[in-house]
Amino acid sequence: MFKILMCKSFTFIFLFYHLSTSILGFTQFLAIGAFYANTLRNHLPQEWNPGINFSTKTLLRAAIIFYGFRITFQNIAAVGIPGIFASTMIVTFTFIIGYIVGTKILKLDRDTTILTSAGSSICGAAAVLATEPVVKAEAYKSAIAVATVILFGTTAMFLYPIAYKSGILHFTPNEMGIYIGSTIHEVAHVVGAGSAISPEVAKEGVIVKMIRVMLISPFLIILGIFLAKTAKNKIKNEKTKITIPWFAVWFIVVAGFNSLNLLPLKIVDTVNTLDTFALTMAMTALGMETNINKFKGVGLKAIYLAGILFIWLIVGGYFITKISINL
Repeated sequence: MFKILMCKSFTFIFLFYHLSTSILGFTQFLAIGAFYANTLRNHLPQEWNPGINFSTKTLLRAAIIFYGFRITFQNIAAVGIPGIFASTMIVTFTFIIGYIVGTKILKLDRDTTILTSAGSSICGAAAVLATEPVVKAEAYKSAIAVATVILFGTTAMFLYPIAYKSGILHFTPNEMGIYIGSTIHEVAHVVGAGSAISPEVAKEGVIVKMIRVMLISPFLIILGIFLAKTAKNKIKNEKTKITIPWFAVWFIVVAGFNSLNLLPLKIVDTVNTLDTFALTMAMTALGMETNINKFKGVGLKAIYLAGILFIWLIVGGYFITKISINL
């Protein structure tokens, strides 16, 4: 019975995905799932719950692994030291600033702080989803973090081209690509902002953005070690066991395999299409686990944190880009 219901669920969302993907980014499916969770969720058959749990856990990890087919080591080599330096510095400082501001100043809970900071520093919703299993956070906290990505990433997509064309940002097209790729949240946002300026800026921006995406793996491994060393056992007061997020390691393995160009481009495109669908499934299921009542304890603090990080990305990213192009 469960398998039949699962097939029906996948079929429905897959058809809806094909009808909607040209209009919506996959992050917007979280909002659709959240709307369902707060309106019709009580009418959902209990037999469907395993399918939702499968999508938020197993399917999510698989989607992150196959996300590696969007990256090659050649892409990284193409942007050289400036792009690598800018991406690394942005990811490192953005997360550190976010963690300190969130936990120490805003007094936001640790999990929401980490998820929000990861979304701003690395690659938006994909980073939030990849970080959730490591933090072991509740689904609604990931939903909050993704919501901040949508808000500020979309804002950046319109703001950056306006600032560039008005002469506020004094960058060459190549430098603007580095700036956009290293500071805007989502890959789709980078494409949108870059394309609004020129194809050259868009191409450079996407490559730099892919470097940030690739930093998911070392980030999650370091985060897992950090959490294990700082978390104490409530009974024995001992340090918890370090858990390696193997899906993050396999992400790099897949990216390395993709760099060998062993598969025809058509197959890679098909894999990426299916992977986007899997991310859409995970995002929708995540939304379906989100009840609006759970947001009350967080309030606007997550938005304040994401807003502060957004300002940092604009200002701090500007100076980091300037430094990187002189290396």
